[in-house]
Amino acid sequence: MRFSTFSLFQSGLRFFLLLGCLFAALSAHAERDDRNKPIQFSADKSEAVNYETKVATLSGNVVITQGTMTIHADHVILRQNPDNTLSATAHGKPVSFRQKRDNSDEYAEGYALRAEYDGQKEVLELFDQALLKQGSDEIRSNYIYYNSGTETFRAEGRPDSTLPQGNASSSGERVHGTFQPKSKDGENRLPSPKPAVPLKPDTTLEPR
Repeated sequence: MRFSTFSLFQSGLRFFLLLGCLFAALSAHAERDDRNKPIQFSADKSEAVNYETKVATLSGNVVITQGTMTIHADHVILRQNPDNTLSATAHGKPVSFRQKRDNSDEYAEGYALRAEYDGQKEVLELFDQALLKQGSDEIRSNYIYYNSGTETFRAEGRPDSTLPQGNASSSGERVHGTFQPKSKDGENRLPSPKPAVPLKPDTTLEPR
């Protein structure tokens, strides 16, 4: 059996491409450091705070932080999970969610009238007048599912559940998005230690 120089080159190239993809995948799914930080909260009123069960019901200018993550809302039911992540049900006009992305200086930002966050699954769900932003890119609809661990999203046009029945806003039943153009050279001139994985749609989820 004879091996040409070109065949050996192809085999070596495939190996290094595979190694590069594996390294990128491991980098993209690196564990966030936020879960190792304390959960801090403040509000105008605490309707109930239980330090045994780690559950709090807060209202009025609620601010919750854990590491790089911040939630602002009018009313929040907050709980600390066994792995020290937090989960929250939040209402506001609007609720705002902000968290730094792994291996990037950019932040993912979410806004809606209602938000459900599950820290164990790293999933944020935005309901009614929802907006998800990453840098200058954005997606708008009345329902957005965002997984910060895999950096994927799914958006659906739905009637606004906060309006009386029969008065659904037609704009809320459509999905609107903007992806800004990349630079001509495809990357910034300043070196970046680990490029972030781009935000991409998640096509594996079943509608809720």
